[in-house]
Amino acid sequence: MTFTPRDLVKFGLTAALLGTTSLAACGAPEDGEAGGEGAATTEQAAQTEETSAYAGEGEGEGGSASFAGEGEGGEGEGGEGGAASMDTLPVENRLAFMRGHVEAGLALYRAGAPEQAAPHLMHPVSETHAAERQGLDELGFKGDLFVGISEALENGTESSEIEGELGEAEDNLAMLADKAGGSTPDILNFLLDTTLAEYRIGVVDGEISNAAEYADAFGFVKVASDYAGDLEGDAGEAVREELQALQALWPEAPLASSTPAPVDEVAAQISRVQLELSAVR
Repeated sequence: MTFTPRDLVKFGLTAALLGTTSLAACGAPEDGEAGGEGAATTEQAAQTEETSAYAGEGEGEGGSASFAGEGEGGEGEGGEGGAASMDTLPVENRLAFMRGHVEAGLALYRAGAPEQAAPHLMHPVSETHAAERQGLDELGFKGDLFVGISEALENGTESSEIEGELGEAEDNLAMLADKAGGSTPDILNFLLDTTLAEYRIGVVDGEISNAAEYADAFGFVKVASDYAGDLEGDAGEAVREELQALQALWPEAPLASSTPAPVDEVAAQISRVQLELSAVR
């Protein structure tokens, strides 16, 4: 008799898997000033009392975030207990990482929170995050488009006034993902591991302790749902259903004032997604 992941859930074996989700640190908190023209002033706009929890999103020196123990079974980004920098991540993972930040920023911008959105939308434009963009220009990355969005944020432009540009930015990143290729299950596991790592930083003792990381986790799940659209068959549909349930643990926009879902609930749902993902061939 053949058992599917859903059969295993029925037999109560999911509980044994809930503690096994691989953790990946999204990167050391970044400090300092933004690099590149226009970046510093955009970040200054984000340093308000309302968004003081975004301090960890500041632009740091060196331009690369460190990752630890990413990938399933110690494979890929640094291995078990190891570490890999943004410079050593494959382009498809770097792009997925940047897309997650952008999706978080766009959701916050559209929700009327440009101050909270600004740090997330720095990733496609600042010199500090240049390592994320290595190799993307030749794939068709529209850097000027993202510079324009950052300038609109700085100038206090309502998101509704540039919705066309925001949609174009999402389309551009999706097109890059198609061109970058890579293994969809591997990218999804990378995003899910990073989601849990960021959520554990963002939510402590049932409260949002780092609003930027809480929002980033939201963005990574949203991007994961887009990548999951490439999965075929019943197994792919099962992954998408569990991702939808995971996304539902956040409000429509990951505002700093949100009431967060418990960390254990998010971790358990990520395990369910990855359990279904293990059946994808």
